[in-house]
Amino acid sequence: MNTPSETSSPEELPGIVTKLFKGVVYAETDEKVWQSLLALTSQVRDYVAVLGLNLILDESEGYAFLRSREDPEGTLPRLIPRRQLTFDVSLLLVLLRKRLLEFDTNSSELRLIMTEEELKDMVAVFLPESSNEARILDRLGTNIKKVVELGFLRKLRGETGTYEVARILKAYVDAQWLEEFDARLADYRESLTGSK
Repeated sequence: MNTPSETSSPEELPGIVTKLFKGVVYAETDEKVWQSLLALTSQVRDYVAVLGLNLILDESEGYAFLRSREDPEGTLPRLIPRRQLTFDVSLLLVLLRKRLLEFDTNSSELRLIMTEEELKDMVAVFLPESSNEARILDRLGTNIKKVVELGFLRKLRGETGTYEVARILKAYVDAQWLEEFDARLADYRESLTGSK
């Protein structure tokens, strides 16, 4: 039997799980819950497993969240909703993930900070040429807001149009997701060149 630490007890378990149901728990923004989660990790895993969920915890990156277990027969109802993403939002997520990978490989910094202009330049390569640049920029602004809502970009306080790329993106946009998106991107490019 697991012995609770001095600071965390099984009575805290419902509070930790409830916090996870509300969204991602970050070490830096919710330190008390994070410490309790680390102390009770095995109990939390067992607790959510009964509901068909897995605890995804990355101690080195400082985040934890719940994900539905694979259910090929579709017998379990989904407690964690899937979000349908538009192609443009998916493209932005993939480009951010690739940029984060490059950043981790080439930089000793911990935080990837990007401006709205850098985001625009990164995505512009993939957008169809259009005379209505204002409309494209408006659409990009909407996509950036959606990525902020999803928690993959965080606005920096006091700095307009500047964002930190959240490291949790690595857990959501994995190799399989990238591979599937690359196939969709190839189809998209083909449809763009075929329509000219």
